[in-house]
Amino acid sequence: MQSDLLNYVPAEGMLRERVLLVTGAAMGIGKAVALQYARFGATVILVDKQDHMLEAVYDEILAAGYPKSVICQLDLLTATADAYHSLALMIKQELGRLDGLLLNAAWLGAFMPVRQHDLDLWTKMLQINLQANFLLVRACLPLLEKSPDAAIVFSTDTTDRAYYGGFGVSKAAMNALCDILAQEYDHQPFIRVNRIHTGPVRTSLRVLNFPGEHVDSNVGPEAVVGPYLYFMGPDAGQRTGEALQLAKIPADFHWAGEQGQG
Repeated sequence: MQSDLLNYVPAEGMLRERVLLVTGAAMGIGKAVALQYARFGATVILVDKQDHMLEAVYDEILAAGYPKSVICQLDLLTATADAYHSLALMIKQELGRLDGLLLNAAWLGAFMPVRQHDLDLWTKMLQINLQANFLLVRACLPLLEKSPDAAIVFSTDTTDRAYYGGFGVSKAAMNALCDILAQEYDHQPFIRVNRIHTGPVRTSLRVLNFPGEHVDSNVGPEAVVGPYLYFMGPDAGQRTGEALQLAKIPADFHWAGEQGQG
């Protein structure tokens, strides 16, 4: 199953006329997946706080001839509930629909034991990794309920190791939120809800928090887009409530659909 989903390549135009929102779209897995969503026909709403980096992703999508994307600069640490409702209203008024959410943005401030855990870091990690995602999902559910094939995909991570502190707790709660949503939407209106744990990937977050790792020891973000395409698209059908946990992927692995690959 892992091999099948890692090598999954959708049919051309599979996501045509769909509107998909991706958080953490400025870099790493979010950027890699957003580019592929656009490649296969989706209008992608690019959400991140890094405005200049979002513009670079926007330009890359435009230069490739994919459907024009939408930039939404949003800081998950400081955005209010009203900001998420305003975003949902903009989507409804300007795009007319929303078919999928990729909840990918995350932040790990530091590793530390619970006894010494910094309260400010704890609060920030729960805000970015949990509260912000709840507020975004809640604001967007009315739009997703109207889509004929809606999907929510979570990027998840390790939750129960020593020193993971607020990051581990926030990710565990995210897993629970994913399971709750999958059960609440396993009937009409049906929304496909799944989560993906890619294992170690060469992202800036990984490099920052694991300085002892050789930079080339992990696979690049472009190699793990297959499962994200599968669970967001119609080929996944009624598969919901699944937690895909990938074993460590060889650093030289290339996705079968990577352009320029055979």
